[in-house]
Amino acid sequence: MNHETAPVTVDTLRVPGAQLHYEVRGQGPLAVLVGAPMDARAFAPLAALLAADHTVLTTDPRGINRSRVDDPDQDSTPEMRADDLARLLTHLDAGPAAVLGSSGGAVSALALAQAHPELVRTAVAHEPPLTELLDDRDQLRAGTEDMIETYLAGDGLGAWKKFLAQANIFLPDEVVEQMAAADRDPQDIADERFQYMHMLRPTTRWRPDIAALRSAPTRIVIGIGEESGDQLCERTSKALAAELGIEPTMFPGGHIGFAEDPETFLPRLRAVLGES
Repeated sequence: MNHETAPVTVDTLRVPGAQLHYEVRGQGPLAVLVGAPMDARAFAPLAALLAADHTVLTTDPRGINRSRVDDPDQDSTPEMRADDLARLLTHLDAGPAAVLGSSGGAVSALALAQAHPELVRTAVAHEPPLTELLDDRDQLRAGTEDMIETYLAGDGLGAWKKFLAQANIFLPDEVVEQMAAADRDPQDIADERFQYMHMLRPTTRWRPDIAALRSAPTRIVIGIGEESGDQLCERTSKALAAELGIEPTMFPGGHIGFAEDPETFLPRLRAVLGES
């Protein structure tokens, strides 16, 4: 289904070490939808719906798809992605913003709220993979290194299987095989390589400054998919919420419910953004 109704302004912003692709839709209070490694395409249907009463910013994170980096061998850290978001928000001059970050984008959103609380009114961190907060962090860290080594050895399918097994996500074999198929778009393959080589490790190893987040004026919401039971990102989200002393907020769907069924996800997001 094509959700596009509001006109989309597409532009780029030069930031240190990268040229960021970003898109703006709608009018009203500023909302940012961000992923990592997911790019702006995954958020387009939700952005089109939310643009009915918000100015909605989406972007490709540095090194992914249309956001080119000067040094393709440099890691993409949550701090760098937070700085990129801060520069985008300052450039648009429409904040403070509500930010919905998903998965690695949730880590970016938390890093942004930590570094620039004045720019973020509400940060909704939907299932951030902060494995360092868990008791079995050493085992998870070793598992991440193993999947990266498997990928770099040329076994993309094996790497995806290890990734999903560690995440406790179960998909049909044909879906997993398609994720690693050799005939995919070359850009998707390049983005996958960048994720394994330069995003996965710094994102999962990031440790939030709990004291800074608790004392910041930014309202922090930890989102969990109602269908994410027993998955790794449910565990990390619950651990973060406990450290922040807040209850997790449940959203429809699973880890990427916003993309799989944006019409169902939207009312919950609107309700959360409407709360003071």
